[in-house]
Amino acid sequence: MEYNLADLFESVVDVVPGREALLYLDIPGTGTERRLTYAELDSAANRIAHHLTEAGIRPGEHLGLHLYNGVEYLQTVLACLKARIVPVNVNYRYVEEELVYLYRDADLAALVFDAEFTPRVAAALPKTEKLRHLVRVGAPPAGGPRLPAVEFTDAERHGSPERGFGPRSADDLFIIYTGGTTGMPKGVMWRQEDLFFAGLGGGAPTGEPVGSPGELARRVAAGGEGITFFPTPPLMHGTSTLTSFIAFNFGQRVVLHRKFVPEEVLRTMEKERVTSVSLVGDAMLRPLLDALSGPMKGTDCSSVFSVSSSGAVMSDTVRDQFRALLPHVQLLDNFGSSESGFNGTATEDSGPEKGFRLRVNSRTAVVDPASYEPVGVGEVGRVAQHGHVPLGYYNDPRKTAETFFNRNGERWVLLGDMATVDEEGVVTVLGRGSQCINTGGEKVYPEEVEQALKSHPDVYDALVAGVPDATWGSHVAAVVQLRGSARRRPSLDELQAHCRTRLAGYKIPRQLVIADRIRRSPSGKADYRWAKAVAVAADRG
Repeated sequence: MEYNLADLFESVVDVVPGREALLYLDIPGTGTERRLTYAELDSAANRIAHHLTEAGIRPGEHLGLHLYNGVEYLQTVLACLKARIVPVNVNYRYVEEELVYLYRDADLAALVFDAEFTPRVAAALPKTEKLRHLVRVGAPPAGGPRLPAVEFTDAERHGSPERGFGPRSADDLFIIYTGGTTGMPKGVMWRQEDLFFAGLGGGAPTGEPVGSPGELARRVAAGGEGITFFPTPPLMHGTSTLTSFIAFNFGQRVVLHRKFVPEEVLRTMEKERVTSVSLVGDAMLRPLLDALSGPMKGTDCSSVFSVSSSGAVMSDTVRDQFRALLPHVQLLDNFGSSESGFNGTATEDSGPEKGFRLRVNSRTAVVDPASYEPVGVGEVGRVAQHGHVPLGYYNDPRKTAETFFNRNGERWVLLGDMATVDEEGVVTVLGRGSQCINTGGEKVYPEEVEQALKSHPDVYDALVAGVPDATWGSHVAAVVQLRGSARRRPSLDELQAHCRTRLAGYKIPRQLVIADRIRRSPSGKADYRWAKAVAVAADRG
């Protein structure tokens, strides 16, 4: 047995078949829910896997998941892994042109999609020659385009519930498409063994990784149940899918909602006695805390022992609000990416004063991007990881060569985050190099300015971008969303004065744009292209 995700999942099923594995709430509070034990989820995945193989999808071919959160998402991922088909996440916010690019770039042979997306799939399909098999979840929209798609329920009904699959490998692929903040999406190619250790903690994210594949099931059999993981972001962004597999590797339960609604998340936390919640930065945690201090005040969160955030920096203001409302809960501000998995967790003193400081794992370092050598104390370099790293970007040898390298016979990945390291090995992340603003020769990282802005009592959310400037090359522009409770509109002068207590003068925003809402992805990641376009348009106007 190798470190293959399907093999590992089946080994857990065999020791705790009757334990609840998954609870899905479509519209919380309406009674629309599905509960599956490990044995039931295993059989359901087998059915879809057999359907796909009988439809001619071969091992190594790629299947896109164009789905909201649901049982079908995790069921299909498991089906792909069982049949050695490569799962590929699809951003459900994409429109026709973006879908055509992703479907083609990923060489999709099959697609499982929610019926709501039928018009977009129909528009993209004629331009994606390799996509030959469609499975639709739900009834097609009335009067909409007709597609040669198999109903998911029919595929499930006719597929065998038994396993009966051939041998698998640690080299089987798992591809995670990442849009990042600039450029077209890229498919990160993970060997499953590497993803198991880098993204899933080797079966024990907070402890000692397993020493052999068989040890995972032995640990599950020896342990108890009672932990409920609640990944609240969309599964299509990767973090929630990996969180779900972490739970499966522990033999514990996963709770899913179709979409993120703060009040419903809190109701489920109370009703289902959730213990571990994952989300993405301020964009998800702030509305959750606002609901807990407002209409959902008094919600019983005593079962929760950890809330983890990754994918976006958490502001000091939100951290303070969290500690006031949930003092008994451990708040983990994690750092990682689609290209690296988990790198580290923010220190207690991380914040506007000292920056985003991380205690990183032994596989993470800060290196000179030219020589790949570790930087000295206080020198600026880029975050990198070695050991269990991806093979590269699918269909993109140029970006692979720019991002992945070999050093001393070991594979490394060079991330886009600029950082320094101190005498104790604590890493301070400055921000994405691609978003760095050069103003008068000084470098400004947007995340640092955003943290300062969001500490203002009237600011709910903020993004910072560089706008072309005849004098300085670029100036710092702030796009701000005000709190609903804000009594007035703060002026640029007021926000500048507020930031001067936390930032050097050259980092202070020179332009302010008040927006009705900050645009972010469904998981809360910043849309810097949108922020820059808004700021440039306001500057010209």
